[in-house]
Amino acid sequence: MQRARNRTVTIHLTHGGEYFGPVGPFELDGGFWSSAAPVVERVAAELGVPAVVLRLADAPVDGAGHGGHVVYHVEALERPTGLVPRQALPEVAALLGPAERRAGWAMLPGLRAALDWAERSLDRAGRPAAGPAEQIRTWNLSGLFRYRTATGPDAWLKVINPAFNAREGEVIALFGSVDPTLVPPVLGADPEHGRLLLEHVPGEDLWGPSAEEVAAVVPRLVAAQAALAAGGRVAAAGLRDRTPRTLLAGVDALLDRLGTDRGCDLTAGELAAARALAARLPGLVEELAACGLPETLVHGDFHPGNWRSDGTGAVVVDYADSCLGHPAMDGLRPRQYVDEERWAQVAAVWAGAWRTRAPGSDPERALDLIEPLFHFAYAVRYQEFLDHIEDSERPYHEGDPESEIRAALAWAAAHGSGAV
Repeated sequence: MQRARNRTVTIHLTHGGEYFGPVGPFELDGGFWSSAAPVVERVAAELGVPAVVLRLADAPVDGAGHGGHVVYHVEALERPTGLVPRQALPEVAALLGPAERRAGWAMLPGLRAALDWAERSLDRAGRPAAGPAEQIRTWNLSGLFRYRTATGPDAWLKVINPAFNAREGEVIALFGSVDPTLVPPVLGADPEHGRLLLEHVPGEDLWGPSAEEVAAVVPRLVAAQAALAAGGRVAAAGLRDRTPRTLLAGVDALLDRLGTDRGCDLTAGELAAARALAARLPGLVEELAACGLPETLVHGDFHPGNWRSDGTGAVVVDYADSCLGHPAMDGLRPRQYVDEERWAQVAAVWAGAWRTRAPGSDPERALDLIEPLFHFAYAVRYQEFLDHIEDSERPYHEGDPESEIRAALAWAAAHGSGAV
């Protein structure tokens, strides 16, 4: 896991349509821009009012999601005393004003609606909230809030954009139908508005997993995917189609688009090489199909940070990227998050699990073949992010499609022109 540098923070504080000026800059430990909790804690300590971070308003273009000087729009939930409302400067008014593609949870009405829904859902579940929601994280892809409950474990509200994300509650239900221990308990779901209420999963996220933790998670995902594929339930589940043949059209469309995009930083030579590699992908897809692994429900972001364990059991979380696809996409995902020794184990465990579930298959070959398609698929997905987020939050993902295309080209260079 990448370690976050500390960040310098300035906030623009509002309440009920009034502007109370900038606060800061001040230093915060832990530099991930999406980490909202330290920001609202600082506001509460300094100004004596509860608050929420509505959104990131400005950040370094090359910050990669952490560190540097960042600016937030923060809404005080009570009128701050000791501060006098003022007229916002024109540039500040523009920064805080409406914008296209703004997430619902980045606007106060949408945020209040989500919190109200969560509290009603907790009441219906017999788990009423014991206090207000604690904001943990907010960024262009999701918002995360924690509730202490009066009659049981904590609960978590997650909000996402339903326009380009999976219906997580339904995905969790699918996986849970074959392995209830693999997924977190769902307390409520509102897929039309991208809202999900989950029971707290004890333990820690498994960044840097041990050999035992790999063995506790990877085979269970494979078993669930194999069972769902064998049962024939996945194709009819309304999942987004990211199967290899469908991805081919998405890759071609992305390369056509980047070729006319003045903001694209791929060179003409890189674009030409990417087109040449894309032209070879249909052959790769045929070879991949011959490996004998079924298309199935894919987690979509199966890195160890989305594995969680308390030492007695492990649960997989965060299904926003889930889709119908090739399971080797999940098999390859942990590689960039672990060292070479652990990756060798992950690959061996994953392949061994699939050989057991799909006799006669060649999972090792599939894991090698999938790599260029894997990178192109993430390029398509990152472009999807960029197409659905407002301009001020583009620094989270600016340049990511090009980075993934370069990774695909690096694979092709390493494997020679006849690799596909």
